[in-house]
Amino acid sequence: MKPSRLPLLILALGLIVLLAAPALAEGAVEISEVMASNGTWSGGHAYDWVELHNVSGKTLDLSGWTLSDSAKRPDKFVFPGGTALKKDAHLLVYCTGDAGLDAGKGSVFYAPFKLSASGDDVFLFDAAGEKAAEISFGPQYGNISWGVPAGGGQAGYFASATPGKKNGKTVCASRCDTPAILTAGGLYAKEVTVQASCAAGDTLRYTLDGSAPTEKSKKFPASGLTVKKTAPLRVAAFREGAVPSAPASATYLIGEAFPVAVVCLTTDPDYMFSKKSGALVKGTGAVPNYDKPYEYPVNIEYFDEEGVCRINQMGSFTASGHSARQNPQKSIALHARKAYGPAYFDYNPFPHRDYTRYHSLLLRSTNSDAFSERLRDVVFSSLAEDLGVCYQDARPIVVFINGEYWGHYNLREKINKYMVAQWEGIDLADEDTVDAIDLLSRTGSDKFVQNGSNADWLALCDFCKTKDLNNPENLRWVTDRIDVDNLFTHAAYQIISGNTDITNVRVYRVPGGKWKYLLFDVEASFGSGSDSDTTPLNNYIKPVSARFAAFRHEPLNALLAVPEMRDRFLRRFAEVLETSFRWPFVESKFAYMEGVLEQLLPRHIKRWGSPKMTNWRKNVNATKYYARVRPKKVVAWLQKRMGLSDAEVETYFGEIRRILEKENTK
Repeated sequence: MKPSRLPLLILALGLIVLLAAPALAEGAVEISEVMASNGTWSGGHAYDWVELHNVSGKTLDLSGWTLSDSAKRPDKFVFPGGTALKKDAHLLVYCTGDAGLDAGKGSVFYAPFKLSASGDDVFLFDAAGEKAAEISFGPQYGNISWGVPAGGGQAGYFASATPGKKNGKTVCASRCDTPAILTAGGLYAKEVTVQASCAAGDTLRYTLDGSAPTEKSKKFPASGLTVKKTAPLRVAAFREGAVPSAPASATYLIGEAFPVAVVCLTTDPDYMFSKKSGALVKGTGAVPNYDKPYEYPVNIEYFDEEGVCRINQMGSFTASGHSARQNPQKSIALHARKAYGPAYFDYNPFPHRDYTRYHSLLLRSTNSDAFSERLRDVVFSSLAEDLGVCYQDARPIVVFINGEYWGHYNLREKINKYMVAQWEGIDLADEDTVDAIDLLSRTGSDKFVQNGSNADWLALCDFCKTKDLNNPENLRWVTDRIDVDNLFTHAAYQIISGNTDITNVRVYRVPGGKWKYLLFDVEASFGSGSDSDTTPLNNYIKPVSARFAAFRHEPLNALLAVPEMRDRFLRRFAEVLETSFRWPFVESKFAYMEGVLEQLLPRHIKRWGSPKMTNWRKNVNATKYYARVRPKKVVAWLQKRMGLSDAEVETYFGEIRRILEKENTK
């Protein structure tokens, strides 16, 4: 009888199963840390993230492994081929919610799902589909991570997040409640004794230099803290076994008085002024710190003209502007971030808006000494208030940083997708629609895409460059895509005002809408000598075939080649002159700002050294002269540039020219 082959067959099948089984048991990789409410912004994003840690003792090939927030859909994110994780190394997966991003490589990856700050699960599966690791977490605190302590153990909250690095050895089960400052911040004639409270069992500690309190900071006196000079107070609660609370902040302005609103910023001084990473200084690297995408937490207070506190909340700040970043007094953008507190500033500080809240605000200094009147952009933007084009509203304010007087600023609406949404009547809570807004600057090339896509804009410009719009179908194709009256209004305004900074052109489109222009940074209007400067006119009106410079001129000039559109443009040009450039209206805009700045500038100049008051007055008078004279001259230049006959000039501009000769002559 032949021996049975069954044992050999069983042995062979067992070997095959063994070879086909996952090479690693569960536990070779751990999900070591997660952040589901990120407050650390970089490049305009603060993505949630998941950290993986290789605890297997050898390099692992993660090709084909998957990560997901759903056990039923394990393949939401697939690690690309060639992904290797060395022993004891970490990698980060940013949870973006954006399926259009590249998967990433090395130690940084981008998954198309988001994490929920109210609680979530994360699963890691190997290439065979077997679960390799998981982590679950409940409600999360803003900018506080959750994970496993170094060496293993029960997961909890970390006092300090360590993305991509070894975790701390201690986790906490809870966080202290934010204490209450019972004595309101604001303007006080003399010293004030401040009271504060925290939960029973917590210890209250404080600082007066802007830094966040630590366990080494002074204890807050039970009888109250007497503040004798202007200072930012920050208090936080501490308890053994708990993550310290978020700080509460209030600025006390002792012996101060101003005719305008006051904004106080309170943050760790290193975030502002550290040579290594301070956002408002040059630093020591090849790229200045103020040109890097640093965004840091900051407490923001807004006291209105009556001294009433309208805003007191944590948010974030960045340096803002282009060339103006080089100036000693930097412009600063402020953002409401839900990782730190409310998702909006629930107050409207602007005189010409009926909004109830804002997502972003801008503290604008001034562009350069060439435009040192400190009122140009505010005054000339305000001339557009009745034109129907999107522009930034403004008001003059005074700013303090960590209790130090920082001078006069102009508070502006921050140009971004949120500002466009509000102007167009879109609810900020409609995040999908807001995110879908296209917002471009200058040429609209990829480099200048602020939000959304530029594909349709570039296609429109190229169409206008190559197609004859006297063909009705071609004209309809263009007018279906661009708001013609908005374009004509924008061009007329820029030409009349003589804005020589042609880089400051922005276009936008809301979902389902047409392309529109918005006014942005018109500080170079009515500059010295601009009463006879035809440069803006030449930049706007030129052959369609001409090489475009700082912005795309083709849509305007392709339309001007159509007689009915040419007529429409000339009529709109006359309306803009009539609405916005008659001297009584322009002068009224100067009057308020002049009156305020005459009160604010002496101390501002003492702080920053310029401009001198005598020079400021001369510059303001010169600017007012050009603002009065230039509108009277612009029609003659337009006539020459567009080849208008005298009869056409009289038809379109006769009446307004006579009004300007009367009203704009001193």
